[in-house]
Amino acid sequence: MRAIIRVFLVLLLLVLVGVLTLDYWTRGSVRAVRTEHPSEGVATSGSIDAAKARARGAEVGEKAVIAAQRMKETVGEAALTTKIKAKMALDDSVKARAIDVTTNGSTVTVSGTVRSASERERAVALARETAGITQVVDRLQIRQ
Repeated sequence: MRAIIRVFLVLLLLVLVGVLTLDYWTRGSVRAVRTEHPSEGVATSGSIDAAKARARGAEVGEKAVIAAQRMKETVGEAALTTKIKAKMALDDSVKARAIDVTTNGSTVTVSGTVRSASERERAVALARETAGITQVVDRLQIRQ
């Protein structure tokens, strides 16, 4: 039992020495970094051209507005595509996995293969019935 206690105390002592050594080295490197910096302050020289800064800010603002509009259009198109795909998935007569739906503005293109002419008509009708769609391009092919 005494041997186990001695081993434990030796390990504890080694850990304590290791922690103190690590602390000493860490503090030494921090002191070295601090002494490398110049003692006087660092500042910029010259003046700021306010008109140039405003013009640059206006350019960035315009680009942000354009990006926001594009994002809004993309999200709207994705929402329309999702609505049509959901309608097709819920319809028993349409096999939605075989039909691709892409949206560009308010124009939808349906493509892929269908099993019959009635499935084709139903898929196109579901796309036309969706609010916000003005035109449906039918590229569906009937499987032979």
